[in-house]
Amino acid sequence: MNHSFEAYHNNRLIFYSDRNWLHPIFAFEEFLNENTVKTQELVVHDKIIGRAAALLLVRLGVGKIRAKMLSELGRQVLEYYAIPYQYEQIVERIGCQTEQFLEKELDPEYAYQIILKRIKK
Repeated sequence: MNHSFEAYHNNRLIFYSDRNWLHPIFAFEEFLNENTVKTQELVVHDKIIGRAAALLLVRLGVGKIRAKMLSELGRQVLEYYAIPYQYEQIVERIGCQTEQFLEKELDPEYAYQIILKRIKK
């Protein structure tokens, strides 16, 4: 993995970002809106996936997720939605406020609206 966020279709890199926090996922959403690709066929590689990132990726319909670091709260989301995933390291929590305020949230659309408001501040 050369970037903080990468998306692959048929083992071909189609999108990447080196931004931090959840910004790569929002940029990825813009990319998806401009391109015709079946999101369930995509494999996303992300350096850190917490609950917020997991909810956003579920919302986009991503088919498989690979994380260098996955939080237990993010894993719960992926398990709940039966999204195939792999990780190198699992941690109880990541040091991010979104992990805390979305701790019990399982609705990807609601989480998206909450995060979007925080980004626009």
